[in-house]
Amino acid sequence: MFALFHDLVIAPFAEFEFMRRALVGAVALAIAAAPIGVFLMLRRMSLTGDAMAHAILPGAALGYLVAGLSLPAMTFGGLVAGVTVAVGAGAVARASVLKEDTTLAAFYLLSLALGVTIVSLKGSNVDLLHVLFGSVLALDDTALVLIAAIATLTLFAMAAIFRPLVLESVDPVFLRSVGRVGAPVHLIFMALVVLNLVGGFLALGTLLAVGMMMLPAASARLWTDDLTQLVGLAAAIGAGSAVVGLLLSYHQSLPAGPAIILVAGAFYLLSLIVGRRGLLAARIGRRHLEA
Repeated sequence: MFALFHDLVIAPFAEFEFMRRALVGAVALAIAAAPIGVFLMLRRMSLTGDAMAHAILPGAALGYLVAGLSLPAMTFGGLVAGVTVAVGAGAVARASVLKEDTTLAAFYLLSLALGVTIVSLKGSNVDLLHVLFGSVLALDDTALVLIAAIATLTLFAMAAIFRPLVLESVDPVFLRSVGRVGAPVHLIFMALVVLNLVGGFLALGTLLAVGMMMLPAASARLWTDDLTQLVGLAAAIGAGSAVVGLLLSYHQSLPAGPAIILVAGAFYLLSLIVGRRGLLAARIGRRHLEA
């Protein structure tokens, strides 16, 4: 039994360095991004994360156009593009009759089309797939250090602003009435969203980066109402999805990034059915009340 477990679970990571690198990068990303996803979900901004994930594409593509597959250039470009879209969408929403979700949708569609066009001008279809879907199995030392730094910064920042962030998520009007920390907390939180999407972009690509944020958060919400447990469970689900997804990719010769997100999606569907607040529990509860 142990030999089988070793061959299926331990051997891929013990024998291949690229699998160990992918494991470290994906788990670090999950531990930081999943708690961010929890607060996006609580603030009803789940689709904002998706919009911002697409928004970083043209900046990363410009970095690619200038310097090729250069991590510093693509990271800097992605950060600038993400911040620009976040600020621009808010400014347009305040200056026009359009709501912020509408402006974000418009910005992210333009960003996605522009980014794909820029990459296509210089690169091949392989380069385009690399940008859109990531290359978690090809993470180098520089990428790992960047992802680890983003994860560390995120966890420390979340710990520092946790209480006002909870208040700002639940009752922003009350937070503004008792102090002036609401706007800074919102800006810090959005900066963390962009940073984690850039980290996710390096490993999972622009189309899948938001999956590591939202799917573990949505799964955890179906199991608990306690916020502290929700954050911890989301991070655990994200890390577990990374491990299982990489093993599935190794044994079944599947693309690693999509495999990780598929595992997270499978856990979400399972939680939706059998979770403490899932469909089965709701049906049993209705039957109990009817009886």
